[in-house]
Amino acid sequence: MAFKDHFYRSADNRLDLYARIYPGSGPTLLMMHGLTRNSADFEPLIDALDENYNVVSVDQRGRGRSDYDLDPANYLPDIYTADMFALLDELNIDKVTAIGTSMGGLIAMIMGAVQKERLSGIIINDIGPEVDPAGIARIQSYVGKTDAVLTWGGAAAACRDVNGSAFPNFEDADWLKFAKRTYVQENGSIRPAYDPAIASSMEGDEPATVPTDLWQMWDMLTDLPMLLIRGAITDILHQKTAAKMEDQHSGPFKRVDVAHVGHAPILDEPEAVSAIQHFLKQHAS
Repeated sequence: MAFKDHFYRSADNRLDLYARIYPGSGPTLLMMHGLTRNSADFEPLIDALDENYNVVSVDQRGRGRSDYDLDPANYLPDIYTADMFALLDELNIDKVTAIGTSMGGLIAMIMGAVQKERLSGIIINDIGPEVDPAGIARIQSYVGKTDAVLTWGGAAAACRDVNGSAFPNFEDADWLKFAKRTYVQENGSIRPAYDPAIASSMEGDEPATVPTDLWQMWDMLTDLPMLLIRGAITDILHQKTAAKMEDQHSGPFKRVDVAHVGHAPILDEPEAVSAIQHFLKQHAS
């Protein structure tokens, strides 16, 4: 699907941020990526959706075509959340269905906690109120440390090195597509499309980007329609955490585990697409 470039000011009026807008006459879907990803991350899902949806896919500050923040202390979920409301206000969008992968799912949860009336539902991709320490350690091992390469083949190989355990069935063509969504070519080299300084938000035993206990906030979302998509072999969202999320949610809740996939599902997997399409038909407005 074709998209339009959209630039807007951050909530603190310090940065120019970027979003892709896929215009449609139907309900608005706000798509928010994970820690090291960008707006291109949702291309496979968008291609599988009805073209009537109005899709807004964002580059959070420090990613993609958005400005990098000179103060890495601002790479935090609550600040990203404020940026999202600034974007919706500028676009005169009152209500969205939020679709968030990993960190983007945390942002969606915060949005629902502070301005629930602006969400018709949330689709959470492989994240929850608790994050498995094993997954945090894995992310800490690579974020901000990936070197630039000279060829797209080298970028694909680097993506495989970092994410191979999450996608054991990927072939060479899949890794090249992955690289094209997560790397950028400039000045004769190809590098990850994010500010290496975001690594500072992942430092320590309790990283600022990954709160260790958000169950109180989860309880604030209890009546919002939820679709939880989980990679069956993920090291981020433990099976027990996913089960507890369902047990403590009194509103509409659906969970789908994507077989043979870790953190995080691409969302073009047949079971994920089917669940998302069904959820949107029921709850998007």
